[in-house]
Amino acid sequence: MPFGRPQVLCDELRRALPDRPFRVRFWDGTELEPSGERDEVTIIVRSPQAIAHLLLHPNELGLSRAYVSGLLAADDLDRAMPVVDHWRPRPFDRVTRLRLALAALRAMGITKPPRRPRIELPPRGRMHSIVRDRRAVRHHYDISNDFFALFLDESMTYSCAVFSRGAKTLEEAQRAKLELVCAKLGLREGERLLDIGCGWGSLVIHAAREHGARVLGITLSEPQAELARRRAEEAGVGDRVEVRVMDWRELSGETFDAIASVGMVEHVGEENIDAYAKRLRDLLRPGGRVLNHGIARLRHDMGPSGPFTQRYIFPDGATLHLSRLLLAFERAGVEVRHVEGLREDYAETLRHWAQRFDEHLDEAVRIAGRERVRAWRLYLRGSRSRFRDGDLSIFQVLGRRP
Repeated sequence: MPFGRPQVLCDELRRALPDRPFRVRFWDGTELEPSGERDEVTIIVRSPQAIAHLLLHPNELGLSRAYVSGLLAADDLDRAMPVVDHWRPRPFDRVTRLRLALAALRAMGITKPPRRPRIELPPRGRMHSIVRDRRAVRHHYDISNDFFALFLDESMTYSCAVFSRGAKTLEEAQRAKLELVCAKLGLREGERLLDIGCGWGSLVIHAAREHGARVLGITLSEPQAELARRRAEEAGVGDRVEVRVMDWRELSGETFDAIASVGMVEHVGEENIDAYAKRLRDLLRPGGRVLNHGIARLRHDMGPSGPFTQRYIFPDGATLHLSRLLLAFERAGVEVRHVEGLREDYAETLRHWAQRFDEHLDEAVRIAGRERVRAWRLYLRGSRSRFRDGDLSIFQVLGRRP
C-alpha cells in the first residue's frame, strides 16, 4: 500500500464533505479547496502527526492535541471561529468513516506516534475533591502573574467587566464592576467582607479603600495571594485586608456581613453546588448579604465543556444553569433578592482581552511557551463567541440570609 499521499485524503474529504466552508492545505502543498466561491479560512495541516492525533482520538481531544502542539493551525483564527461554532457536517455512515480512516492512514504514512502536549492536564483523582480542585485551579492560575498582566487591566481583575453603565475602556469597565458588586452588597464602613476566589486582590482592595470594609480574601493560588497582599500594602489598606491560601470548604467558624464570590462558582461543580450555597449561608450573619457572580449555560441542549477547555484551560470547570444555582440558594435558605445578566458585557470584555493578548504574543511565548499561547488565543476567541451568540451568559445573583 502506498504511503504519504495527502491527495488520497483530499479526494475522500471532498466526497464526504460536499459543503465545506474552508480550505485545507497539507504539508506537501496539496490542497482541498472550499466548496463555495468565498475566500474561506484555510486549515493548515503541518505534519503527518496531526493526522495521527486524529486517528488516535477522532474527536475534540484529537483536534485539540493537534492544534495545541502546533501540528494543525488556521491562517486566521478570527475567521475560523464561525466555522468552529456553526458548521456541522452531515453524519458519516460506517462506510464513509472507514474510507476516511484508510485514506488518513495512506496520507499519514509511517510516522512515530505523536506525544501529548506538555501543558495538557489529564483528569486524576475524585472529581471536585479538595486535592483535585487545588490541582486544577493551580494549573490555570499559576502560569505566571506576568502572563495574566499581559491582557488584564491595571487592577488585574480577571472577571467580566461592566461596559453597559457607560464605561469606554477596560479599566473603566472593571472599576464599574467592582463598584457594582460593593453597591449591591451595600457595604458599609467597618463591615466584614469575604471574597471567595479573590484572585490578585482587585475586589478586596476596592472594598477596603473605597468602602472602609475589613476584608478576607481566599484563593488556592499562592502566587496570586502573594501579589494580592503586596498590592494591598501598596494601596495603603494592608491593615484591613487579609489573604489566605485555602479552599472554600476549609473555612468555618467565622461570620461575615457580606460575601462576594466572583468568577469562582465555575470551579464548584454540580456535585458540590448545594454544599457551596449552604456554606455561604452559614458564613453569613443573620441579615448578611451574598453576591455570586458566575458563568451559566443558557441552553439545556448544551453539554459541559469539552476536552479542549477541560485539559488545557479550566480543568474540571463546570458551568451550570442559572436555575440550578437559584435552587441551591433556595435549599440553603438564602433569599434571592436580585438577578442581573451581563452576557454582552462579557463578550466585550473578552474582545479586549483577546486584543491585548495578541499585542503581547512574543512576551506571552517567552513566559508560558508556544503551546499555552496557542491554547489561550483559541480560548479567548471561543469564549467570546459563546457569550456573543447566546450559548453562555454571566449572572450576578444577590441573596440575603434572613
